[in-house]
Amino acid sequence: MNNISASLVSTNRVTTHSAKKVARPVNISRFMLRALSLIFVASVGLSACSTLPQFAPHTPEEMDKAHEATKAELAAEKAISGTANMPSSDEKLPDVELSSEILFKILTSEIAFQRGNWQAAYVTILSVAQQTRDPRLARRATEIALTARQPSEALSAIRLWRELAPESNEAAQYYLGFMAISNNLPEIQSIYANRLKKADPKQYAALMLQAQRLLGRGSDKAAGFAALEQLLAPYLAFAESHLALAQGAYTNGDNERALKEANIVLQIQPDSQLGILTIAQASGKSDAADALRAFLEKNPNARDIRLAYAGILIELKQFEKAQTQFEQILRDKPEDATALYTLGAIAMELKDFNRAEKLFNAYLATIAANPVPERDSTPALLNLSQIALERKDQKAALAWLAKVDAFDGRNTAWLSVQFRRAQLLANDKQLSQARELLQNIKFSSDAEQIQILQTEAQLLRNAKQNDEAAQVFKKALEKFPDNPDLLYDYALLLESQKKNQEMESALRRVIAIAPDSPHAYNALGYSFADRNERLDEALVLIEKALSLTPNDAFILDSLGWVKFKLGDFAAAEQALRRAYQIRPDAEIAVHLGEVLWTVGRKEEARQLWRDAKSKDPENETLRLTLTRLNVRL
Repeated sequence: MNNISASLVSTNRVTTHSAKKVARPVNISRFMLRALSLIFVASVGLSACSTLPQFAPHTPEEMDKAHEATKAELAAEKAISGTANMPSSDEKLPDVELSSEILFKILTSEIAFQRGNWQAAYVTILSVAQQTRDPRLARRATEIALTARQPSEALSAIRLWRELAPESNEAAQYYLGFMAISNNLPEIQSIYANRLKKADPKQYAALMLQAQRLLGRGSDKAAGFAALEQLLAPYLAFAESHLALAQGAYTNGDNERALKEANIVLQIQPDSQLGILTIAQASGKSDAADALRAFLEKNPNARDIRLAYAGILIELKQFEKAQTQFEQILRDKPEDATALYTLGAIAMELKDFNRAEKLFNAYLATIAANPVPERDSTPALLNLSQIALERKDQKAALAWLAKVDAFDGRNTAWLSVQFRRAQLLANDKQLSQARELLQNIKFSSDAEQIQILQTEAQLLRNAKQNDEAAQVFKKALEKFPDNPDLLYDYALLLESQKKNQEMESALRRVIAIAPDSPHAYNALGYSFADRNERLDEALVLIEKALSLTPNDAFILDSLGWVKFKLGDFAAAEQALRRAYQIRPDAEIAVHLGEVLWTVGRKEEARQLWRDAKSKDPENETLRLTLTRLNVRL
């Protein structure tokens, strides 16, 4: 199971109520059916076909799709066959002396290409390929045309490459990729029909599944599936054909047909892991779990099935059962990095932090001893930091985060980690060090710089240094005057400083720049409602926000609050109850409690306020409301 998702750690961005506490989403561990990747088996070499296609991909974008899909296909094949680092051996080279003239032309082509003159480079290298009959030069012509995004030239070079190396799987794959994007289904059918006739039955699964992917890659999915049915009609006695049909049906969204074909696979071959995984893929989660469990009872050593079953149990939030499955996997293979990390994540969910700590440390030791490019230590480090925070040990939390000390192209959470480090430093009364950390981050885009500036300003706001925060925003807006996120955050700061006219101006600017963003409408409308001003306009603004995001709990809260201020208590209660049902936030509870208090349902109001206090003891809105109404809980 690759790429187990990162951490259970999230950073909430707390703002004033006008911002409605929009939180960054929590990245909960999710488990894809890793074993289904086995379905995408790469094929063995394809024989050449003399029939030339009538058309090529129509646009550079379509050509890019063909190129990327072909590269993925070839990479998967090499990974599965274990030949990723081995030279190609399916091209017979001509007996041609490397003369000074040929060498000069090759060098001339490369220099032209480096200087941006793809046409001269392409024409020169293609002519040398034709002269020498060397497939390596035809491949190079293909690469030049693909890089320059020239579909016709790329296809011409691929045709020559296939002619010079008819047994080359790589050349055949590129050719087939272009045929798929061009919707040339008869050509794909013809090639695979010939190949299947010559193939050993042991090669059927690879060939049939590859044909299914290629035929399903075009724009006409129904025609592609019909072509697959025609291709496989002579082979319906073989489980492999039904597996390919099941995958084709699933890809087309026909789960009923997919299940029918996958069940035929199991009738022919009861221990087919690909068959049961396809059934799981096309079923609902509960049915998939039942099917996988039943298969495991008969085939207890099917590790990939156990991984898939455990993953679905996690999707169903049956963590204890999932834990049992991963413990079984770990017993069979004690240094299984996937099982170690996942058991750690499950332990985190179950609040068993001591066990989680041991498992994450074991995971880090395992990936250090057996480095694999796809494995990243960042998720485990984030979780270990979170465990330290649960123990109120900020120094340990910072130490874990500091280990994510460089962006290496894999740890994509690196920037978020730096923000988290800055937050922890600020919480530890090291605000100057936090600001220094942020100011020393090397950003790679305007968007990253804006995030850094926003984070610095927020830390200053949290520390009640609003004037310093305002200076950060002013400098940021000098460079990015029309950035709606900066303007919005600055408006919230202005509101906290009671600079209402400047706040309104900033929010109206956000609305002008980003008219489809609901938050500025909501913030301005709520601000009017909270000050009991311009209530009719506040209602219009909030209803506009709600039309853009109908189920946003905080916008519904704003609607309830303005209805309350307008005296429509029934509508206010209805909106606030809906908001609280979607998200039982302390601030929504405070507002709903005040509505109930006002209409005489005081015990209900007290209970809501008690709930709010238990969730957020320091909530300022609750404190002010209780003081204003002279209420003791």
